[in-house]
Amino acid sequence: MTHSNILNAQDTFAHLPNVPDQSTVNDLLAKELKEFGRKIIVLDDDPTGVQTVHGISVYTDWSPESIEAGFAEENAMFFILTNSRGFTAAQTEQAHTEIATTVQKTAEKFGKEFIIISRGDSTLRGHYPLETEVLKNTIESQSDAAFDGEVIMPFFKEGGRFTIENIHYVQDEHQLVPAGETEFAKDRTFGYRSSHVGEWAEEKSAGVFKASNAVYLSLEDIRALHIDRLVQQLMTVENFNKVIVNAVDYVDAKVVVIALVRAMKAGKHFMFRSAAALTKIIGGVSDRGLLTKEELIKEESNYGGLIMIGSHVKKTTEQFEALKTCDFIEFIEFNVHLVLQPEEFQAEIQRVIETSERLIRAGQTVAVYTKRERLDLGENKQEEELKLSVQISDAVTSIVKRLSVRPRFLIAKGGITSSDIGTNGLGVKRAVVAGQIKPGIPVWWTGDESKFPGMAYVIFPGNVGTKTTLKEVAELLHQ
Repeated sequence: MTHSNILNAQDTFAHLPNVPDQSTVNDLLAKELKEFGRKIIVLDDDPTGVQTVHGISVYTDWSPESIEAGFAEENAMFFILTNSRGFTAAQTEQAHTEIATTVQKTAEKFGKEFIIISRGDSTLRGHYPLETEVLKNTIESQSDAAFDGEVIMPFFKEGGRFTIENIHYVQDEHQLVPAGETEFAKDRTFGYRSSHVGEWAEEKSAGVFKASNAVYLSLEDIRALHIDRLVQQLMTVENFNKVIVNAVDYVDAKVVVIALVRAMKAGKHFMFRSAAALTKIIGGVSDRGLLTKEELIKEESNYGGLIMIGSHVKKTTEQFEALKTCDFIEFIEFNVHLVLQPEEFQAEIQRVIETSERLIRAGQTVAVYTKRERLDLGENKQEEELKLSVQISDAVTSIVKRLSVRPRFLIAKGGITSSDIGTNGLGVKRAVVAGQIKPGIPVWWTGDESKFPGMAYVIFPGNVGTKTTLKEVAELLHQ
């Protein structure tokens, strides 16, 4: 890591252009959204993408019935949980082809215009550009639509992800670290080198889309409310070239959405790849405070809670270490390396289930965590590792699926872990987002069809929060 590229957060923010008048921006945004009238479909590659919204539906499959239900809602926006970050490239392509086909047919049936937001990781990991290209090509092949460009907006304030002068940063304490210099850029499946978002798009597209052909929406124009200039820039986009959004605060996102809606009303057609901030703004979701224990645990229970920890990123490991200081939690290590020995692996799953049940029934909160050492098969084994990780995730899921006791609360740590537990372990078909228990940490109300109906299910992203946030959430729910 070249430390010369790391910025001091406080100094950097202090030298940015002044924020425009919030009430002016809010009034302009409300007017544009009121007249927008399109259905907004957010495809979420793991369930953490609802970390800025509340009162919004999440469907865990993309059946025609689910997509029709989303279109029939009064809400402008609904989410479809694809969990595609845990897919192979072939599985991702198939899923996105199916989704785009069904969305296009449903939109025609309802006579409704729509936009699709591919909600990806705020640290730039995921099946990009595969997902948005499949969506674009499928919709264009089945309609007279033609996409002019793709808007890329990885800004996510709650997670400390900021785009400044086209460089995407990840905040670490008091520092802003270029995304390409973080552990996330070294991801074995989705790694990358570029922190400049235009160059990242060029890198990920293997040079098909040049950084020099991208349109860059600057903080200077955004904060000076040069909305006409931003719209003019957007009107020039063609050939599916990229629109790179600089943003440090929600007001920046609001100004950009005003310009985007105006450009779309004027005939431009965009695909979107974004983190969670854009969805809140373009979906017109209001602010609300953090959820309280009283809101989340409505029925008294003598049983303990359950915490499932699957993520292996550095932040999760740090948060796990802090969690270990809680004397009200019993910790159970799940030796997932036994996945290479099927019989022993099944016995290990059974041991974890039986121990967890016994403790939860006795009123003890349990934390089940996967062995912290990563399973490493060596170089050029990414697909094999991904398939094994799916087997491991299935095993973690089965622990919840086979529980015969309803925990007082359930926290899942890690995007893929929380997705698999929600869809397969709990059997959720449709959840409603209750809100956030901490900034960037969403909670679902599970549906009536699920294993534990009406449960507050905390979806804790692997890379969000401070070292003590997981401990604080556990303490809040335990009190």
